[in-house]
Amino acid sequence: MPYTPGAEWQYDVPTTGSTHLPPDAGYGRALTNQGYSFEVAVADLIDNSIDAGADTVVVHFLRDASRILTLLIIDNGTGMDDEGLDAAMTVGRRRDYGTSALGMYGTGLKAASLSHASSLTVVSRTKRSRAAGRRLTAEGIEDSFRCDMVDTRYAQELIDRYDGIIEWQGTIVRWDGVRAFETVGHGQSDQFLSKAISRLETHLGLYLHRYLQRGLKLDIAVWDVTSGENGAGEEVDHIGVEALDPFGYKVPGKAGYPREFTAPVEGLGDVQLTAHIWPAKSKQAGFRQIGSLTERQGFYFYRNDRLVQAGGWNGLRNPEGHLVLARVAVDLPADGSSVLSLDVKKESVTVTPAFTVGVEQATDATGQTFRNYLADAEAAYRDGSRRSEIIRRPVTAPGKGVDPKVKRVVKEELPEKPGEDPIGFVWGTLPLSQFFRLDREHNTVVLNRAFRDDFNDGRRGGANDAPVTKTLLYLLLEDCFGLGRWERTRQDRVDYWNTILLAAVEAQRARRAQALA
Repeated sequence: MPYTPGAEWQYDVPTTGSTHLPPDAGYGRALTNQGYSFEVAVADLIDNSIDAGADTVVVHFLRDASRILTLLIIDNGTGMDDEGLDAAMTVGRRRDYGTSALGMYGTGLKAASLSHASSLTVVSRTKRSRAAGRRLTAEGIEDSFRCDMVDTRYAQELIDRYDGIIEWQGTIVRWDGVRAFETVGHGQSDQFLSKAISRLETHLGLYLHRYLQRGLKLDIAVWDVTSGENGAGEEVDHIGVEALDPFGYKVPGKAGYPREFTAPVEGLGDVQLTAHIWPAKSKQAGFRQIGSLTERQGFYFYRNDRLVQAGGWNGLRNPEGHLVLARVAVDLPADGSSVLSLDVKKESVTVTPAFTVGVEQATDATGQTFRNYLADAEAAYRDGSRRSEIIRRPVTAPGKGVDPKVKRVVKEELPEKPGEDPIGFVWGTLPLSQFFRLDREHNTVVLNRAFRDDFNDGRRGGANDAPVTKTLLYLLLEDCFGLGRWERTRQDRVDYWNTILLAAVEAQRARRAQALA
């Protein structure tokens, strides 16, 4: 309808035509500055693996003796052919996502990757297509969105390297020129990897906990490309990510919980709120190891069983110390909503006032209000605060070489000394008269490689092998690290522990020989 100038307010802006404006190549610079943290970026890529039907995913750090080289994410999902790879690497291209998919906007692969790496390579294979690959760089985007074709021989070679994961189909995402890796100083790779892997393990264990509880196998591994037989490389660390359930308490902090509340939200309808109260002073990982207790109170939003916000009251109220036991699970509608909108990085939800008004009006089946729930959570906290508690001595945390399950339990049971590097365990060459040696400068216990088979039943051990031996040694030796002056009495203890443990090794060897005879 033609526009007629006049004094009346125009509810729709009049137009006279349209023009198409393709994105400028400079958009690549914006794509590389989306504010993704390292953990959030990796989680976004694993979402793609889950959407592809993968039940096994490995996050693989590659390093050499002096530096961290690259990061790969390998999965056994359905894979992509050439056409699928072109679509996946097209900047700004949207695709139709099913209602159960974790992907939403079609930008995560590129934005998450190029926020941290200068080069993104994707190699994939389906059951009906050969291995193929594409590479996208920030420079290529600025060069009219150029995407490089990966040599098919290399694509197949890379797939073959991971044939234990990719049998008939799967995908490998490779990051090169990772900016965080390039800032690691000489000799600091172990320390950097220890901290980066710990943060990544916590983030993935929390945000993907429902998938992990249903059987998703998600591992983080470190491979030294210069070690091993014939320079073929050797795995130096391996962690199986376990679920960190933010509602995984065994007994609730107040009888009768969790409770289901129904919130009437205008524009969305009834929204179910599952209200939980944690037991006071819980030491469980799902309560204490996922971040600040104050920040982790509040709403936990899920989209298709993937956690997309872990705590926060979204304007309903301010976080308060006496509400740290209160956590509320909310499942977002699968088809989206203008009332509850998810950000591109999938780590926070924006709500309109309609949601908070609805929550304030929420009731459960007995007529109890959401305000009653908050009062119950506060009362549980105050009751728990009045109970006395034995204060345990802080310890230096176990690190590289210790099984992640052991590290998690140590963290649950004992407070950590702030600012101390974790105590690592490695196998090295020592005299046969020595079972272990303390490397106090690098916070490491060196175990005699000659005895490794005795603690692995003659089989090749992994990075976290001999868990009982390493744990017992950790408990014995933890207080030998982080000291200024090294006392003669401590050295004497180390000496006689070595002597006694060598006798134990000889006894173990005799028993093994007798069993094999």
